Order: sequence, then structure tokens, then C-alpha cells
Amino acid sequence: MLDAIDYRGSYAAAAEQLNKVPSALSYIVQKLEEQLNVTLFERQGRRAVLTPAGKHLLVEGRKVLFALNTLSEQTQTIANGWEPKIRIACDSIIDIKPIFVSIQQFLAVHGAIEIDIQEEVLNGTWEALIEDRVDLVIGAPAPMPAQKGIRAVKINELDTVLVVNELHPLSKVKSPIHSNSLSQYRSVVVHDSAKSEIPWSVNLIEGSQRFYVSTVAHKIEAILSGIGIGYLPRYMAEKYLKAGQLIEIGLVDKKAPQDLFMAWKISNKGKGLIKLREILLNEK
Repeated sequence: MLDAIDYRGSYAAAAEQLNKVPSALSYIVQKLEEQLNVTLFERQGRRAVLTPAGKHLLVEGRKVLFALNTLSEQTQTIANGWEPKIRIACDSIIDIKPIFVSIQQFLAVHGAIEIDIQEEVLNGTWEALIEDRVDLVIGAPAPMPAQKGIRAVKINELDTVLVVNELHPLSKVKSPIHSNSLSQYRSVVVHDSAKSEIPWSVNLIEGSQRFYVSTVAHKIEAILSGIGIGYLPRYMAEKYLKAGQLIEIGLVDKKAPQDLFMAWKISNKGKGLIKLREILLNEK
């Protein structure tokens, strides 16, 4: 009613829009003003204009109405087996773009369901699922933890390459080298995000001095800056390799691709999660 009066500019025009008589709107506004002990509208000629207090009530009231509508939709969704929110942990090592494309397909049909995505690293991805902080993990690395009640599906293999800054001494080496000869160079390592579980380490260069960062993005920048050497997913390193900013180091004992998984708790029967998994697995 406040919105109609504000938009139409008068009680009479708002009453016409709401299919009420003007006196009914005047009575409701009067009672509301008495309850709040404020003035909501003031007359400016023939127009009814909101006071600052009235404007505040209208703006915040819209939020309340929206929240009530959302609550109603979510309640109906839950009653039909559709959860109101799906929490996802994506390992920092995966390409997030196709994940977002699949999520957009899901939201185009199920827009009432909220999606909450967080980034984890290595064992931190599995830990988030085990501790029920998320409903689904994407890109979790092998090995899968020996935790009952988890269903995991292999979704990809990650090919990594050892890279160095273009000015690094190793950039001049032409022939493949053994990984045990890398210990003299500082390596850049991403922290495992696990807090209570035992942290993992993947693609570590044994014996080398280490420079730790918290994200893969920071790792890339550290390697580009010449701070150290490190392994990167090939898809992430490709543009820097083509530009000559990074140099790939050939290894005699090249590492095998790493298995990546999508996983969830078997006990989670939410229809939203089931549908989202189907979309993600079809697009993998």
C-alpha cells in the first residue's frame, strides 16, 4: 500500500490501483502512524509524499516482503524434497569456468535454491565434506579418504608441468633432467587448507627450500616473479608458456596425471544435489 501511494502520488490513484476506496487507505495509514508514532506522508499540494521515516519504512519493508516470499518458496521447496541451499567445495587446482557453466544451467531451472561455493586445497577439500561443511566437493584429489558413507566419481585427470621464470637458471637447460637434481632450487608450494585432518603434500620437490602460499593464483605470481620453481596444471600454465613468461622443464621421471573426484555423502538425498550432480557429470 505504501509503495502504491508513493508510486502513484496520491491516495485516490493508489486506491484505484489496489481496488480499494481512498478512505480505506487513509484509515490504514493513520493506524500505522499511530502504532509507530511517526508521520509517514505529508501533503504537497495534491500529492502525498513520503517523509524520511516513511521512505525508510518503505525501503526496509520491501526487503521484509522479499524475505517472506523467499521463505515461503524455500519452505515449499523443502516440503517437496528440494533443499534451499547447496554448499560446494571446489579444489583450487580445477578449472572453475565449466563448473560455473553447469551451475548456471541448474539455476536457470531451480533459481530458488542458493549455491554457496568455497575454495579448498588438497585434503582440505575432503575435510570439508567429512565435517559436513559442504554437500558436494569438486576436483578433490586422490587418494580418496577411507571414510564410510562417501560416494566418489572420477571426473578428470590433472596433467601438471614443472615451470620456472624465463630468467631462472633452469630455463637455459634444454635436455630433460632428473627430479632429484631440483633440490638446490627454491620451490613454491600451496598450503593444504585442512585444519583438523593431516595436511597432504602433492608434487613436492624433495630437499628444496620452500616458499609457501595459500592459493594457486599466488603460486603462479610467485613463480612469475622468480621466487621459485613449481608444478602447475598445464591448462593454467599454457598462456604463460606461450607468452614466454614461463618455461617448462622437461623431466626424465615425469609425474603421472593425478586423478580428480567429485564426491558427496550417500545419506544426502536432496533432489537439488542429485540434479546438480547429473548436470556436472554430463558436462565433465
